Amino acid sequence: MKKLNILMALLMCLFVSAVSAQDLDDKYAAEMLKPGAVAPDFTVIDAETMDDLPISTYRGKYVVLDFWATWCPDCRKDVPKMKELYGKFASDNIIFIGVSFDKNDEVWMKYIRENGMEWLQHREQKPKNESQVSKDYHVKWIPSIYVIGPDGKIMLGTVMIEKLEKLLETIKK
Repeated sequence: MKKLNILMALLMCLFVSAVSAQDLDDKYAAEMLKPGAVAPDFTVIDAETMDDLPISTYRGKYVVLDFWATWCPDCRKDVPKMKELYGKFASDNIIFIGVSFDKNDEVWMKYIRENGMEWLQHREQKPKNESQVSKDYHVKWIPSIYVIGPDGKIMLGTVMIEKLEKLLETIKK
């Protein structure tokens, strides 16, 4: 009987955590652009080269957009996983772009270097709520992640890095 109660408690915990994980997108990503929507174009400034790069430059490729900031605890938590995904999936066909809402350029650059975030990084010059790209992409919560398909349309909009990984696994096949 005692073993059965423990087993039931464990199953309940697993169920609650699974439901909670699903609720993150329901709660925080409800207003994000939906699959099939045309991805709004904007220009990123590469933190290393200072080149201006419209994201439409990458048409014909998959583009992962990661909206984040150094001051965001959930963003910081996802950095190791994003780094792992970049190492596993980045290619000539899959491009990663970080879009940060950090205010301080030095803090931002230091964080990128210290954490080995080698993919293209761009810092918005305005706070998230005032940024045009944030408005265009309906970013209400960070981290927010989008995948844009080769056709320039949204394939995924999520706040859950696990969903990004699942999609990248299907793309890479």
